[in-house]
Amino acid sequence: MARYLGTLPVSLLRDDAIRPTEYTRWADAHTRFARREKDAAILADLLATIPHQGLRVPLVLGISDRYGDVYVADGHHRAVALRTLRARRFPFHWYWIKAAGVRIEDRPFPYYLVDRPDPA
Repeated sequence: MARYLGTLPVSLLRDDAIRPTEYTRWADAHTRFARREKDAAILADLLATIPHQGLRVPLVLGISDRYGDVYVADGHHRAVALRTLRARRFPFHWYWIKAAGVRIEDRPFPYYLVDRPDPA
């Protein structure tokens, strides 16, 4: 079976729903990408291409088997670009983060884990 490919609202890319793995908060990722020349160049390219070509590479979401927390495991630059552009939805693949390892899933994403209202 093929890897599961789903879509979610970009509005879920926030600190209390789908969090960044490499940064404490999404604001930290935005700040770092703005400060580092290499990151700023990657982000500028994404900001220029996404509106015309869409997101060509899906984000990869990891779900903590222990806590049920959802993280962006791969695609932080893409996520920041989507947030900046205020895009509506993003494509993704996903996997469980388990002690025994990880495997990209072919089963439907457990949407109930992110089906929480935006506190803002």
